Amino acid sequence: MAETVTRPKPTNRVEITILVDNYVDLLLQDEPGLLRPSSAKNGIILSKTLLAEHGLSLLIDTWDAETRHRTLLDTGYNPGTVLHNMRTLDLDPKSIDAIVISHGHMDHTGSVNMALEAIGKPVTVVCHPDIFRNRFIEKPQMGLVKLPQLASRQQMIERGAQLLETRGPALIAGNTVVATGPIPRVTAFEKGMPGARIETKGQLTIDNIEDDQALVINLAGCGLVVISGCAHSGIINSVLYSRKITGEDKVWAVVGGFHLSGPDMNPLIDPTVDELKKMTPKLIMPMHCTGHAAITRFHAEFPESFVLSSVGTRLILAAQAC
Repeated sequence: MAETVTRPKPTNRVEITILVDNYVDLLLQDEPGLLRPSSAKNGIILSKTLLAEHGLSLLIDTWDAETRHRTLLDTGYNPGTVLHNMRTLDLDPKSIDAIVISHGHMDHTGSVNMALEAIGKPVTVVCHPDIFRNRFIEKPQMGLVKLPQLASRQQMIERGAQLLETRGPALIAGNTVVATGPIPRVTAFEKGMPGARIETKGQLTIDNIEDDQALVINLAGCGLVVISGCAHSGIINSVLYSRKITGEDKVWAVVGGFHLSGPDMNPLIDPTVDELKKMTPKLIMPMHCTGHAAITRFHAEFPESFVLSSVGTRLILAAQAC
């Protein structure tokens, strides 16, 4: 695990567009720094609308002076959902400069081949080697079940992926974004995903989801923007490691899946809330696998900083607003 500081170049603006998430509400209204999608175009209500599903995909724009860098974090669950939503939002896949796979679960990798085809050019894909391994879930209520597998290395390479398989932090997007690589588990309460299994030399072993990673951006003068996929390492561990590898303690925003859904994870909600309060983020936007109970709790505990996630939303973080 890398211990050296990996400082992202400060950026004056970050835009995060929610391409895929578990929830969509077309009646939400714009707020300062928050643009909600319209259900109409050219004076006509759309006949097809944005799709929600149990998955995650975020389009992240950062700027180095006047140069925009566009990173796609994950590609949702069902093949095609992310591209349908991009078309609905008038976003061109060819504008994507890099893809980051937060981890190898199907609800984050479902459209990776289709996305590569739509991008239509060589593109860096940052990932951990474990995303290609066979994975399973073992639960008393369903026994042992196999998870759908991500496309193979060869399939991705044939579609233009320039794979950056890393086990440590990696700077991308003109050095304005850090992909953390594996996140150390240092808190006492974040124990990973119960029942997760992975195939190792033909045998099933406990899957610690070592490939889980987050993205970190330094919003100039404001602090860190930490963006998780599922935070199987724990969202608190993710923020702590983001601080460590960037050398920046101040946290401005925490966005993404916090993986606090379901009875196995409910005991983690209280300590997660407690630790996040100590970090005093100005914005919290939980998504995807965070779960209704935890999202409701965050809304209650962080009334000034909580933002409701919905597909099609564009979150705008500007340094001058700090």
